[in-house]
Amino acid sequence: MSMAEIGATAKGGCNRQALTDEDKMGRDLFCEWSRNAGCSIRFDQMGNIFARRAGSDFDASPVIAGSHLDTQPTGGKFDGVYGVLAALEVIETLNDNDVETQHPVEAIVWTNEEGARFAPAMIGSGVYSGEFELEFAHDIQDKSGLTLGGELQRIGYAGDNPCAPSAVQAAFEAHIEQGPILEAQDKTIGVVTGVQGMRWFDINLVGEPVHAGPTPMEMRKDPIRALQVIIGEVYKIADRFAPQSRATFGDLNLTPGSRNTVPENVTLAVDIRNPDDDKLDQMEEQMMAAIEKAASDAGVACSVDTIWRSPAVNFNDDCINAVRTGVETLGIDAIEMVSGAGHDSVYLSRVAPTSMIFVPCRDGISHNEAEDAQPEHLEAGTNVLLHAILERAL
Repeated sequence: MSMAEIGATAKGGCNRQALTDEDKMGRDLFCEWSRNAGCSIRFDQMGNIFARRAGSDFDASPVIAGSHLDTQPTGGKFDGVYGVLAALEVIETLNDNDVETQHPVEAIVWTNEEGARFAPAMIGSGVYSGEFELEFAHDIQDKSGLTLGGELQRIGYAGDNPCAPSAVQAAFEAHIEQGPILEAQDKTIGVVTGVQGMRWFDINLVGEPVHAGPTPMEMRKDPIRALQVIIGEVYKIADRFAPQSRATFGDLNLTPGSRNTVPENVTLAVDIRNPDDDKLDQMEEQMMAAIEKAASDAGVACSVDTIWRSPAVNFNDDCINAVRTGVETLGIDAIEMVSGAGHDSVYLSRVAPTSMIFVPCRDGISHNEAEDAQPEHLEAGTNVLLHAILERAL
């Protein structure tokens, strides 16, 4: 709740977008708490923060846990933040009980997980895992033209440590589910075995700007005619691959943006998902065909930019088993599940043994100021995280 005061919104959520002044304040507070817990702090060239509790073996690879502190513009208190502070709580609990682990334990903050200000999402963990080049990431601009690298410098989190993978014993991420399944099934913990495949596209339609009054409908090159067909067809594609497929249109831009002018340019952001990469390939193929046909029928030009591809992920068996053991030790009701949302663990799993722990969120709501979670569920998830870390760190 103290972290939630930074960037607090009138409706009870948080606006703490990546590398803003509010993000800096959140990072500063995390570093203060971590130092108070006896951790050493370092941050890398992407501003990823590593708070380390030393182990008895100085050369042993660390067990790491964490998530992100940045939020959506109208985000909630728990998305990402819970995973960061749960990791710090585990470190504090180890301190309180004088537990010495062989392996160091690190609480981590990954930069720009949300992708709300700088697209694509999960860029800090993406550079760390080798998915993105550092220069590419630093050159990404927000809507006002400010670069990610420049903003890292401005807030003082452009570190000298290379943003590259090193040996990791195990990696965990605790997170609210961001969906309704755990609550609907009255389960406290989701043992996450993997993550859906995800793809982001920008559909660009180019027509002819003409006056809304004098130009007959049949003589227009109106990109909106293509747009409304495309949206309907993509929803039909998602229905064909139900129940695990997803299709979302999260952003729409029209220019020149005048009420009485037919738009010249339309850009629509599309997000499609499926836990099976083969089915996701089919969804993409059918979507591309539908876009081309709709644009041709409307007499407008079209192009599609691929913004991001994230293949389906299967997490590490040893790490999943560590979470299972924690659940069994504590006697908590749990189910195994695949995450429908992307997380830093997606990229981290490419370079380190990784798994995740889900707890319910009220009504399955996330990326929303109404996002909420029960304290007893947050506590249970953190206790499972503690036991999973102990299994891999002792």
